[in-house]
Amino acid sequence: MLILVLSVVNGFERELRERVLSLLPHVTAVGARPITYEDLAELRSLSRTPAGVLGVAGFVQGTVLLSANAKIKGASLTGVDPVDYRQVSEIERYLTKPGLNVLAAERFSLILGERLAGELGIAVGDEVLVVLPAGALTPVGAIPRQRRFKVVDLLRSESQLDSQAAFTLLADAQRFFRTGNGVHGFQLRAADLFELDSGVTYLQDLLADYQVRITTWMRNYGNLYQAIAVQKLTMFVLLSFLVGVAAFNLVSGLMMIVEQRRHDIAVLRTLGAGSTTIVLVFALLGTLLAALGIAGGLALGGFIAVMLPKVYAWASVHLSLNLMSQYFIAYLPTDPRVSDFVNVGVASLVLALCAVIYPAVRASKLLPSRVLAHE
Repeated sequence: MLILVLSVVNGFERELRERVLSLLPHVTAVGARPITYEDLAELRSLSRTPAGVLGVAGFVQGTVLLSANAKIKGASLTGVDPVDYRQVSEIERYLTKPGLNVLAAERFSLILGERLAGELGIAVGDEVLVVLPAGALTPVGAIPRQRRFKVVDLLRSESQLDSQAAFTLLADAQRFFRTGNGVHGFQLRAADLFELDSGVTYLQDLLADYQVRITTWMRNYGNLYQAIAVQKLTMFVLLSFLVGVAAFNLVSGLMMIVEQRRHDIAVLRTLGAGSTTIVLVFALLGTLLAALGIAGGLALGGFIAVMLPKVYAWASVHLSLNLMSQYFIAYLPTDPRVSDFVNVGVASLVLALCAVIYPAVRASKLLPSRVLAHE
């Protein structure tokens, strides 16, 4: 059980770090007004990029409504430059077609999250009406801005992005949101998830003439990442008590063996076996039983941890279960680690060695004269 729980927690930690945080830029700077992209691109090419910064990309982003097949869904539409955006996100790993360059094939094309496309009932090649609720003001009131986009690819990351993300070419987004040659902000990717100071400072210096708000991935996922780490430690401590209960069962089992074999122990003492020999015999017996139990438990826990994602995937398809709908990923990940097997095995063995001491000492203190008095 301990191995299984730790493997699931490890799986969530791995997927958050390698899947979700590989898709999302690590640092985002959003301006109060559109930022001129050309001027900053020139400044960026002239300035010295810090060693901890892997890439910077401008973006245009807004909340829109998508309409197709008499269905309406909300989405976050992001305009990106294919060359720059691949430096801050690994989104191309999760596209059904190779590369973001598919957006440049034709005007007003769209990459849509697979789950979002499924909810709208559309596929690659279909058109979807994109509506910007905050449209232009006219004498008859506000008229929403709308335009038809063609879906050219799907995003299949099995994360929350699949149900809310839409990507288009930066130039098309600038036309749709009417930002001219400007962008809403810049996104940055850092070499180290936890060393973001150099990236934040770089954006602050780069955008010193603009009023910007800078956020990092920790704002949305930092508490979750820390909670996973704390939960792993907590579960290890709590479930270790189950190992302690098993150790007490080992004590009771050895005490029963001592009672059943007290005549044999008395005979051995009569033949000259010392107390140390008796202690070593029962300590070895208890250690052997514990080692067999620990090995079996580790093997069973590892097998279940490996098979659990496949069982969950089968149950999700055939039993229509969607137990992971409230999490940041749509599947159940596990990550059995050798270090966890070693830690659990060593901790269990130490508890078992402590548990065999009392029965072994109890067996060594049996007096042959009292045990064999009525034989």
